[in-house]
Amino acid sequence: MIKRLLTAVVGLPIVVLVFAFGNKYLMDVLLAIVAIISMNEYMKCVAHKDIKPIKWVGYIMAALIAVLHFIPLQTLSIAAVFSIPVLLLVLFLHVIVTDMKITFADMVYTLMGILYVVPLIAFVALTYGIEGDISGKVLVWYIFCASWGTDTCAYLAGMKFGKTKFSKVSPKKSVEGCVAGVFGAIFAALVYTFAINYFMGLSISYLTITVISAVLSVIGQVGDFAASVIKRHFEIKDYSNMFPGHGGMLDRIDSVMFIAPYAYLLLMLFV
Repeated sequence: MIKRLLTAVVGLPIVVLVFAFGNKYLMDVLLAIVAIISMNEYMKCVAHKDIKPIKWVGYIMAALIAVLHFIPLQTLSIAAVFSIPVLLLVLFLHVIVTDMKITFADMVYTLMGILYVVPLIAFVALTYGIEGDISGKVLVWYIFCASWGTDTCAYLAGMKFGKTKFSKVSPKKSVEGCVAGVFGAIFAALVYTFAINYFMGLSISYLTITVISAVLSVIGQVGDFAASVIKRHFEIKDYSNMFPGHGGMLDRIDSVMFIAPYAYLLLMLFV
């Protein structure tokens, strides 16, 4: 608990400063680094089952996040769709060229890792880069309100009141904690909305944010369970020990990753 708290106290101000004073190009680079670290953790995870992932493909795909905002949005949409057949071509070629020393299973686990890590983290960068009446620099914090509000309240309520176990996927999580997590996300988002409405002269609807935050909280908890599914399959507790008390990069951002695409869509449509 103490390690967990100390890591949060040290790490939170750094995240706040980077997101507050950075720009979309810097953020793309930093999130590409986050994606490469996350990809590396995933690759090490699957190696526990004697899988030989095609690491270089995963790292290149993660690194491409660094150039997201150098590509026009319309072109980026086409490139994102076309990347799937290109990925399949490259991965199958790798299996063929290595004379099946790299197997179909190795290829599938590699593809799964790329789809799990790269697009989800990319949507954090895309949200940060939103240009409009309300800047992405403002909107991106709804991702973190949903994630951190959920995690904090679910953890505290689960410790104090958690009696009804939710799923064998993550035995420590309780129904009470999950419900409290939704209210925690809503509370964090409403406080943030009040602050930016007051200090920035915005008029964001509290009702809209309440609904969006509840949806994002549930999705974030699915992301948390998804990470647990992977770790349980590969029989590991954490992806790494990068953050004392929190585990690895993927352990820290699992809910953020799942929330980001839906936050981007909902914020673009309704805020």
